[in-house]
Amino acid sequence: MWSDSGVPRVWLITGASRGIGEAVARRAAAAGDDVTVVARSEAVELVANEIGALAVRADMADESAIGRAVDHTVNRYGRIDVLVNNAGLHRGGRIEKLELDTFRAVLEADLVGPFELCRRAEPHMPDGGAIVNIGAVVGFRGFPGDSPYGSAKAGLAGLTAVLAIELARRRITANLVVPGVTDTEIIAGLDATARERIVERVPLRRMASADEIAAVVHWVAATPYMTGAVIPVDGGMLAQL
Repeated sequence: MWSDSGVPRVWLITGASRGIGEAVARRAAAAGDDVTVVARSEAVELVANEIGALAVRADMADESAIGRAVDHTVNRYGRIDVLVNNAGLHRGGRIEKLELDTFRAVLEADLVGPFELCRRAEPHMPDGGAIVNIGAVVGFRGFPGDSPYGSAKAGLAGLTAVLAIELARRRITANLVVPGVTDTEIIAGLDATARERIVERVPLRRMASADEIAAVVHWVAATPYMTGAVIPVDGGMLAQL
């Protein structure tokens, strides 16, 4: 993953203390790029130490923390070439029981936060940079009890499309990678029966690994003529009725 000049690119990756975000960070660092890993958890510091990255403890629902993540990255590396909006808050409930504060909290973290991070990062992105937003199948297909998360991820798809058009003049691409069921800590915490039910909904009849999703994110960030695209990595879930 190198720029045309042969200089390593600078990545800012949110939600990078575990799962997909951590896998993306490890892949970018292994390719020789400079990386800032951002997460609320102190585990982000362990990841940073292991891969030689800059760690920033920040909540993507906190505007000042978002600014701090950008500022620390620019102060260390001078710019941001690739922005990966992966951090997310997943809370839900049936609409008759769902509290409005819960709905708002998810939208703040999963939609407003990525918007603000893109807004703050864009002035520090050179022409030819890349924004990769991480969506979700529930942003395109309805799942009971997931109205906050589904709304936020559907909104993120719309935001990605707008960014692709607005930033095309600077050759900054914006694309949406849509993971399916991915074998992360959240899934690992479910019992065997629940895991089996989830896998049954996937046409390929298995979960993705975080590394498989990271490989696609890495490729998307290196593809200069694709922008505004939705890239499912979901085992066929969006293809089925």
